[in-house]
Amino acid sequence: MHMLRSLLFVPGDSEKKLAKSTSTVADALILDLEDSVAPERTALARVMVAEFLQAHPNRTQQLWVRINPLQTPEALADLVAVMPARPDGIMLPKPLNGLHAQQLDHYLSAIETREGLALGSTRIIPVATEVPGALFDLQSYAGASPRLQGLTWGAEDLATAVGASSNRDALGEFTFTYKLARSLCLLASAHAQIQAIDTLSVDFKDMQALALDVQQACREGFSGKLAIHPDQVEVINQGFTPSAHDISHAQRIVDAFAQAHGAGAVQLDGKMVDKPHLTQALRLLNLSRKS
Repeated sequence: MHMLRSLLFVPGDSEKKLAKSTSTVADALILDLEDSVAPERTALARVMVAEFLQAHPNRTQQLWVRINPLQTPEALADLVAVMPARPDGIMLPKPLNGLHAQQLDHYLSAIETREGLALGSTRIIPVATEVPGALFDLQSYAGASPRLQGLTWGAEDLATAVGASSNRDALGEFTFTYKLARSLCLLASAHAQIQAIDTLSVDFKDMQALALDVQQACREGFSGKLAIHPDQVEVINQGFTPSAHDISHAQRIVDAFAQAHGAGAVQLDGKMVDKPHLTQALRLLNLSRKS
């Protein structure tokens, strides 16, 4: 499974933004049929997204589509319109739990069979925290579908759903409810053994703040991040790409354990290194190969 460092949202009804998106170095483009598209333009957006997918059959970037929530009649219409054009994956907004991922899996299997696509080839990323009840059942994504690429979380729709005037405090930090949603998404991703993808940073002009956000997310265990502006992509990619120093240090840890012939701990640079450090080193080396 290819790790996605940067996932850039692109409004599905904007010819200009769709055309510009391919010039970015985003690992994935999320062609949006939901929040960034006015309801009266949804039908047009479906046509434009399908045409865009068909125009890029041999792409280097992954092309995903964010459909409308399964709770709405628009979702199936979205899938019927775009699946013949072979998107790499579907981003699922506002799911309640893993059962919605299973439901989407079934829809995709039916459409893939009808269209002659490889069964199971379309991946799924749920935006797992956009409705309040979803936070109580995030463990349900474990084993819900083999199509799951990862989980991401959302703060804006959640704030709207609970009636909050803001999801930030006076210092600009997420308040407790949204920090909780973020942490639960991270833990649920680890529990399901899939990628944890951090939510977007809304201030797309503040690159310094974005770099700090990415650095913090990477330290905590996230391996990718959503983007809402092309200028954010390179900062995100850089932050989630292991440095040469990090790779070298991880390899030294792996080599030290290999030379220790089964020891539970080794000494490296005057410090004791144990099995959790080995696990982290192996994970980083695996990430560097997939980036």
